Amino acid sequence: MGQARSLYQYAASAEAAGHDEDQYAFLRDAPQYRNLLLVEQPNGDFAHTMVRQLFYSAFADPYWRAMMRSADPALAAIAAKSEKESAYHVRHASEWVIRLGDGTAESHARAQDAVDTLWPYTGELFEPDPDLPGPGLPDSGVNGALVDPASVRDAWNATVGSVLLRATLRVPAGTWMQSGGRSGRHSEHLGPLLALMQHTHRAFPGAKW
Repeated sequence: MGQARSLYQYAASAEAAGHDEDQYAFLRDAPQYRNLLLVEQPNGDFAHTMVRQLFYSAFADPYWRAMMRSADPALAAIAAKSEKESAYHVRHASEWVIRLGDGTAESHARAQDAVDTLWPYTGELFEPDPDLPGPGLPDSGVNGALVDPASVRDAWNATVGSVLLRATLRVPAGTWMQSGGRSGRHSEHLGPLLALMQHTHRAFPGAKW
């Protein structure tokens, strides 16, 4: 939540249209969101929750670490704080995935099912923002404001590969990947999530708490 608020506050300042973080979070419909499809997938059982967390945080941690060198001081500051949190999430999710995968026959089966189910959503992690001209990101890298997501693929592969190996879980053989979240094309799961999250704010517009 702290990362989301910081980024929405940054967006509001950059847009300079009188918006605040609540308007971005609570007053947008599903097609206006540009999130990864991975993060809107249902929790399912505990194995699915932990595998999803591993796949995302293994991307977020090196991404935030690279963003600490952003030419934009505000983004660099957000990244410095976020990286500490994402590093913890990598450790936490890794430990649980290893316990589940290298545990009982049932926990192993559930963990492998989670890996197989969520793997097709991982390719989108490394796609460039479709709203920016390509290929890649303009001014990307240590001298620019943004980082090309593809630049952290090797770090992600190393972290996830190591965890799955220790967890005795296999990497799925298929190479087909889901895509569309960054363009506003979402799964059927995002709408209900937003309805739950946005209900109070929409029922009591302008309320403060």
